[in-house]
Amino acid sequence: MQSIDERIEKEAQLPWNDGVEQEKYTIKNQIEELLLLAGNEDPEGIRRLLRHMEDIGFYEAPCSAGNHLSKPGGLAEHSLNVAHYAMKLLKAWYEEPYYTKWADSVIICALLHDIGKCGQFQKPGYVPNIIKDGRPTKADPVQKYKQSEDKPYKVNPDLLNVPHEIRSVTIITEYIALTEEEYHAILYHNGLYGPLYREINGKETALYMILHFADMWCSRIVEEEEEEE
Repeated sequence: MQSIDERIEKEAQLPWNDGVEQEKYTIKNQIEELLLLAGNEDPEGIRRLLRHMEDIGFYEAPCSAGNHLSKPGGLAEHSLNVAHYAMKLLKAWYEEPYYTKWADSVIICALLHDIGKCGQFQKPGYVPNIIKDGRPTKADPVQKYKQSEDKPYKVNPDLLNVPHEIRSVTIITEYIALTEEEYHAILYHNGLYGPLYREINGKETALYMILHFADMWCSRIVEEEEEEE
């Protein structure tokens, strides 16, 4: 039986669906390919979810307001980073048959754990953070505005306060079924750093730990180092 890594490597050699051969997939191509591979038990549900991801701006959204990857496309970049490191953790900690058994769940959780940051109810999760640009003068009395460089985005004030972890599992389960372990891992993926920290303490699972550690490593180390370069 082919491992998930072998399947991914094989698929990576093929042209994308548009028939144009590419030396390297875009981030969007890679995410779509991985989800189609991991979600092979419900391909139609995955395709509907992929269309919804495009509709809600998943590939254009920032990952945070002013922290890691707070830029257009940051959310998709972060999600792919987490999938990459989560698979490394799975491979380091588990041998067969557990590696193959858990690979699809790790990919689904890693790629979709932050989809709730796209927002909900036709409202984006983040909007540009517009601030005053200088002060009006007698010569130029009109107040100017610009997007903040320090914190380019802010949480959309038109959205009610629902944690993005809850939005994530809500959005995903509208299109595909999650296992209990997948639902739990995504819901609590921020661990002690999230709003549900009191509920996860002492109730950790292997899938949750893999997702949480990969997410923290990417957001605190990998993506911070990339921004410093």
